[in-house]
Amino acid sequence: MKADVLLGLQWGDEGKGKAVDVLAPSYEWIARFQGGPNAGHTLWLDGKRIVLHTIPSGIFREECMNIIGNGVVIHPPSLLHEIKELRKHGLNLEGKLLISAKAHLILPGHRLLDQAFESAKGDYKIGSTLRGIGPAYTDKYARHGLRYGDLVGPQGETLFQLAHDEHLRQLKALRSELPLDIANQVREWLDTMAELLTDFAPSDGSWLLNQALDSGQRVLAEGAQGSLLDVEFGAYPFVTSSHTTSAAACTGLGIAPTRIGKVYGLFKAYCTRVGSGPFPTELLDETGDALRSAGHEFGATTGRPRRCGWLDLPALSYAIRLNGVHQLIITKADALSGFDEIKIAVRYQGLDHHQSPYPDRPTDCIPEYQSFPGWKLSPNQSYSTRQQLPPSLQSYLSYLEDQLNLPIRWVSLGPERSQILESQIDGTHAGI
Repeated sequence: MKADVLLGLQWGDEGKGKAVDVLAPSYEWIARFQGGPNAGHTLWLDGKRIVLHTIPSGIFREECMNIIGNGVVIHPPSLLHEIKELRKHGLNLEGKLLISAKAHLILPGHRLLDQAFESAKGDYKIGSTLRGIGPAYTDKYARHGLRYGDLVGPQGETLFQLAHDEHLRQLKALRSELPLDIANQVREWLDTMAELLTDFAPSDGSWLLNQALDSGQRVLAEGAQGSLLDVEFGAYPFVTSSHTTSAAACTGLGIAPTRIGKVYGLFKAYCTRVGSGPFPTELLDETGDALRSAGHEFGATTGRPRRCGWLDLPALSYAIRLNGVHQLIITKADALSGFDEIKIAVRYQGLDHHQSPYPDRPTDCIPEYQSFPGWKLSPNQSYSTRQQLPPSLQSYLSYLEDQLNLPIRWVSLGPERSQILESQIDGTHAGI
């Protein structure tokens, strides 16, 4: 048995939480493989909005085991808060949520360092969420990070104190003032860590997932952020601090490349981005404002308004190539309902059709657009097949399939788990 992967193909916020929740009944395991609480996977269940930041999105499916992999960085107070919020919804997570012993931790000092580093950049800020993600990954690769399993036993608090003292030295060198409640932050951190370890003992995630695959159980690896924010292949330095492509599922979970099966790529019918960085199709006009309003484009984690623009075909093709995508999932098609004209950037001036969207000077990327007639979805109609969709939307989907040479397997038409339809796959596109 092989593990399948689901990830975003844009700058994040593609709707991964809902997609995982919809796919979860076909899997016994949902495994988050990278990122930290800067992710925000939004699900709507029975009209209630629920945002997951660290916990895998299969947690609402009774039959699924969920594991936070070693590639994730964990902020204990945030994770415990998330667990308690889910318990209010009647979910019993013990025995259903596992945490890798090798997952690194975000300490109070990491968040303070994140703020200090971002403030020091002045006009060159990268748009960090200031949640300590970058400094935590920095410590991981500098080989003096702290892992979830390291806190087990009497030496745990000593290891924490050594790491915390190092952060204080760095902050002093940066001449950064410490918050007055730093002692309270440290105590809260240690208390929540102790509570987590009591309810969720560290797990050997790699062994558990490989055992599951060996026994014929199905595993879905869940990514966070989006492929165009990958630290290696995004528009550096305006990227996240981890690898967000399908290759990271191997290192983030401890499974071999030969054990990766299908890769599902998720994208919006348009583009959004949070924070700084290149965005060739961004709309800084009334149309951009209309997209933001129609799609409710405000960050699930930060609340920041998202930058909005038309779908970027070169960037999408680039992400598909990086990830080896087999099938596509398109979301927010409903948000474009009512627009008279829909545009797609089909190439950049001076570049080949599907050439990388990040040449030496990405600010020089000037998109060339193709226009399509808009569509209107009826709020009173429940769409169950692709053939029931407005003809202009069907044409839009077919054009994308032809250009990307991949099938669109699912079309999302709203936030609820019921508002997604499965397209008929006829075998005419590659990747099937």
